Amino acid sequence: MNGAMYREILSDNLLPSARALKMKRGWVFQHDNDPKHTTRATKEWLRKKHFKVLEWPSQSPDLNPIENLWRELKVRVAQRQPQNITALEEICMEEWAKIPATSPRTHYPRAQG
Repeated sequence: MNGAMYREILSDNLLPSARALKMKRGWVFQHDNDPKHTTRATKEWLRKKHFKVLEWPSQSPDLNPIENLWRELKVRVAQRQPQNITALEEICMEEWAKIPATSPRTHYPRAQG
């Protein structure tokens, strides 16, 4: 993924999600210092859209709890050793469904699906 793809994902999902959740202007967007998040074009896009972005010091520990959930999924999928893209997709879906909505390892309540 590159910065352009990231901005397209934000465009297609961020604002519609905020509207659907009926979030007012006081919310703050959080992402880490991945290069695609910090490109000049991405910063400018976020500024033009008037998104408040959480400042994130470089080399800081990951404070985003969803990363724990992604790690849990990654470990589960790796243990099953998918052999092709179809198997990978099926295994991801199966393992995602097995993770409890509030897993002690993730400490992050999530919606099912």
